Amino acid sequence: MTPILMTKEDFAGLGAPDLVYVREITASDVLDDVLTPEAKALEIDPDQILYAVHSADGERLAVMMDRKTAFAAAVAHELAPVSVH
Repeated sequence: MTPILMTKEDFAGLGAPDLVYVREITASDVLDDVLTPEAKALEIDPDQILYAVHSADGERLAVMMDRKTAFAAAVAHELAPVSVH
C-alpha cells in the first residue's frame, strides 16, 4: 500500500488547523533540538517523560511536564487535542 502524503493545505481542508495531538517524548528529544548553549547547560534527566503538543502536520508547538497540562494548554488556545499512543 502506498502511503498518502498530505500537505498543510490538505489538513486545513479537513479542519486540522485546530487539531493537535499530544504524545509522550523524552527530555533528550527536546534537548537534541535546543540550539542555545544556556539551554543545553540545563541539568535535566534525559530519560524524563514530557508531553509534547504537535500540530496536525507534526510541528512541535509546546512541551509540558504532564499530560493534563498539555491538554489544558491546547484547549486554552482554542485547539482540539487528541492523544497519540
